[in-house]
Amino acid sequence: MRLTKQTNYAVRMLMYCAANGGKLSRIPEIARAYGVSELFLFKILQPLTRAGIIETVRGRNGGVRLPKPASEITLFDVVRVTEDSFAMAECFEAGEIECPLVDSCGLNAALRKALNAFFEVLQQYTIDDLVKARPQIGMLLGLETAAVARQPAA
Repeated sequence: MRLTKQTNYAVRMLMYCAANGGKLSRIPEIARAYGVSELFLFKILQPLTRAGIIETVRGRNGGVRLPKPASEITLFDVVRVTEDSFAMAECFEAGEIECPLVDSCGLNAALRKALNAFFEVLQQYTIDDLVKARPQIGMLLGLETAAVARQPAA
């Protein structure tokens, strides 16, 4: 199983917001930190906003932020919203299935069990866990230098 780039960057966007300490994060800054297009991040932003995983603030000084603590947003929450399908084999898909063993095959049960185990592990990790695992994340994402640049001169 392979997660999409959309899921990968959705998690990264949330990590950026968490590492930014509750301040508004701007899409151009996030895009620059990860070397990805702003348009791609805006596309990812829509399902995350609809699901209440990220919130947007409009206006000149607007941006995005986490609507709740990063410790309350699991990887499963993100994957559930950003992935279109978890069909690991034909028998997972809706519609007409060509396999004559579909109702008596152990593969379907084994794959379902594996998928459920995958989901259980994702539920055990939060965005906060990912951010805390890398104490230097603010520096790596350029957040610390950006904060210094925004401070008014004395």
